[in-house]
Amino acid sequence: MSRNFYRVAAVSPTLNVADCDYNTGIIVDLISTLSERSADMCVFPELCITGYTCGDLFHNSTMIDSAMESLCRLVKSTDGNRMLVWVGAPLVHDGAMYNCAIAIADGRVLGVVPKVYIPSYNEFYEKRWWASGHGVSGSIDLGQLGTVPFGPGLIVSTPSGIRVSAEICEDLWATIPPSSKASLNGARILVNLSASNDLTGKYDYLLDLIKGQSARCISAYVYASAGFGESSTDLVFDGKCIIAENGTFLAVSKRWTRQSHYVIADIDIRALDRDRLHFNTFHDCASDNAMPSVRAEAPDAYTEDPEELYHYYSPTPFVPSDDDDIDRRATEIINIQTAGLARRLAVTHSKTAVIGVSGGLDSTLALLVTARAFDTLGLDRKGIIGVTMPGFGTTGRTHGNALTMMKTLGVTVREISIVPSVSQHFSDIGHDPSVHDVTYENSQARQRTMLLMDIANQEEGMVIGTGDLSELALGWATYNGDHMSMYGVNAGVPKTLVRYLVRWFAARSADESERTALLDVIDTPISPELIPADDKGNITQKTEDLVGPYELHDFFLYHTLRYGRSAKEIFRLAQKVFDGRFDAETIGHWLRTFNRRFFSQQFKRSCMPDGPKVGSVCLSPRGDWRMPSDASSSLWNL
Repeated sequence: MSRNFYRVAAVSPTLNVADCDYNTGIIVDLISTLSERSADMCVFPELCITGYTCGDLFHNSTMIDSAMESLCRLVKSTDGNRMLVWVGAPLVHDGAMYNCAIAIADGRVLGVVPKVYIPSYNEFYEKRWWASGHGVSGSIDLGQLGTVPFGPGLIVSTPSGIRVSAEICEDLWATIPPSSKASLNGARILVNLSASNDLTGKYDYLLDLIKGQSARCISAYVYASAGFGESSTDLVFDGKCIIAENGTFLAVSKRWTRQSHYVIADIDIRALDRDRLHFNTFHDCASDNAMPSVRAEAPDAYTEDPEELYHYYSPTPFVPSDDDDIDRRATEIINIQTAGLARRLAVTHSKTAVIGVSGGLDSTLALLVTARAFDTLGLDRKGIIGVTMPGFGTTGRTHGNALTMMKTLGVTVREISIVPSVSQHFSDIGHDPSVHDVTYENSQARQRTMLLMDIANQEEGMVIGTGDLSELALGWATYNGDHMSMYGVNAGVPKTLVRYLVRWFAARSADESERTALLDVIDTPISPELIPADDKGNITQKTEDLVGPYELHDFFLYHTLRYGRSAKEIFRLAQKVFDGRFDAETIGHWLRTFNRRFFSQQFKRSCMPDGPKVGSVCLSPRGDWRMPSDASSSLWNL
């Protein structure tokens, strides 16, 4: 039995300082609320039973006894509730007092984690009350609650394979947090019970810490901090609740609220497992540094994944959702493309680049990057030979945009109609030109590539490929046609991202004609234009009508390569993500098309030209993706 998702909540209750009975009542009510939302686990702040700001009251016998009584009440209240609950309370062990995270489920304490790093600087003087949990290992006697595992790095495991470990506030700020060691010992969900006060600039730094720790540990990180109700004598607490997964925030609460609040999210366990399996450095580090840890067993609150997921998946995973992020990403990608091409031109001593310019998105991006690479090298743009090769399906719209862009960029323009040569070719092989089949289409693509290659030989130049990552995934390129080039500058760029990169250039263009042409290219339907236009000169052959929406295919590609998901998993996610846009039948149809084409077209990728990798997903057979050309796709059928 295994789980793909695990529902977690980070909670910040409204408390009264030193009022254990009141605080416990609030916690019990919140546990009930989260149970109704089918949470598998919830995390409360540091010392939530007593409040963090009790000061010397922590060493008062009344406080110590009340905290234990309240803990017993809280534990009893969970009888029959299999949700894993983490709460904070002070506990005495072997004559010392520890600031503890306590794991509870189904009416019993599962284990206890003591805080390791006890801050005593600036506004903190915790060593006045707390002993460090460093080196502590074994068990702790909790009286009527029994003797349970005790020690930092405690791993709480469930029958479905979920493994959780806790640390407390300052532990995260240490050079080597206890959660780092716990992750190497197998914990995939790390929780932090905190009472971090707020200072100017501290919140942003904390977000960086949580994001970085979740990514470094290839884990989920669930952070719950104290909020309204703590003493404001010297400090103020803003009630931070944060859930991160492998470097991405899944849920972040609003701060400075007076009411109890929480955030909830579903952790993608399968994705974490895949990355730990795939990135062998994590395994090697675990082999070098993992050490014996305290273990505890917890029940599974649920044995099946939730029907409705509290986990955001972008419909365009290659495209950031924020405009500023898109601009930064586009800048970085274009710099990568430019640097890669510039290096290839320099090392081959090429002063000439030959590129087929159709007026479509891909060739436009390749042309713009090539111009930028020439500028980087201080080469005359006249050394870029842009070749427009109108054929049977070329429309005035794309042809006009191609000419405008080449002229405004100042490259050398050549126009060669392929109609006479392809017509002769049809005659030579005995093909009826009225039959618009694959021979009709591919003959045009191969003729264009032959012209580009021959011009490159003639001019001692380099043919720049225009095909993108999505086309490579689907095999949407003519073998020994547009499949071939001397450097595939768009090889790492998915189709859904291409238009944003072209828009990046348009936004920075000082030439009105160029900017207008670029924006029209963005709005032009994607097409190889190999089939004649209609009576009004409009494109009749639209790629997405034939192979499916690129938005779907890029989603399929990302989750297939980035996380190694099964077809059924991708289908389920796509239904959630594209609800209201594509129905289940449509998603299933194009997913089957994707898997069929992805497997059957590997032979094209096995001999693809060099090209720069720009993101986490790449199909180069020399670096990222190796697959036999005759692999069966049967296991990936819906």
